[in-house]
Amino acid sequence: MTADPLRAVPVEVAARRPPLDYYLVLVLVRRGRSESTGVAEGIVVEEFTRHRDSSTSGLDSVGWTPEAGWWSSASLSRGLRTDPELLARVVPVPRGEAEDVYRRLGGGRLPDEAALRASFGVHQPFATAAPLRLGPAQAPAGFSERRVYRVLFAKDLREDQVEDLRTTWWTAELDTGPRAPGSVAAGHLERGGDHFTWDLRRVGNGLAWCLDVTALLTTDASSEVGPTLYELTNAVRQRGLIPVTTERFS
Repeated sequence: MTADPLRAVPVEVAARRPPLDYYLVLVLVRRGRSESTGVAEGIVVEEFTRHRDSSTSGLDSVGWTPEAGWWSSASLSRGLRTDPELLARVVPVPRGEAEDVYRRLGGGRLPDEAALRASFGVHQPFATAAPLRLGPAQAPAGFSERRVYRVLFAKDLREDQVEDLRTTWWTAELDTGPRAPGSVAAGHLERGGDHFTWDLRRVGNGLAWCLDVTALLTTDASSEVGPTLYELTNAVRQRGLIPVTTERFS
């Protein structure tokens, strides 16, 4: 059985509701032709809502700055995925770093995740459509269903961040197995009899990144799809990209 490169928490923890996503909003200080980041001026907290098949149905968010306190960040969440200037000022961080910034900026103790969810403002629904067909419709022998997901990301990755993902996801089988065209990092694992493979690559003439995930499921009601998609998405997010949506292709 393939070792699981994603499992950083016990199985019973991964099965619960995924943690929220945290971002710092930075002040950019320009000095001549160079640009450096100053201290954070606020935080944004987000959570994607999901259909039963784990594709994205919408986005909830809330922002905080010392002057305004907590406020609805729906427009900011939209902008940080489309506006290059805003993208340059937003950095994904773990909760611990968001807690430190919140305390340093005078907010005190960052509310727990239940309280943050209760403070979400305007929900942003995403347009939905029937899954597109990408690849063969039938699952291979031994599996009941084949699904293909694509997670789209905004922003860009440095080569050292790509190399970090390659190292994190690497297994010996990847050196001999097929790779998707343009793939820069890939991985695969088995969980509860389900098989997952994925590739990270650029799309849109280099303007964005995507993570394509193929899931071969032993049952139609597999509980491993959601946690696996979250962990893969979060691994990329932790290297600096901002997730936009998760689409299902089959």
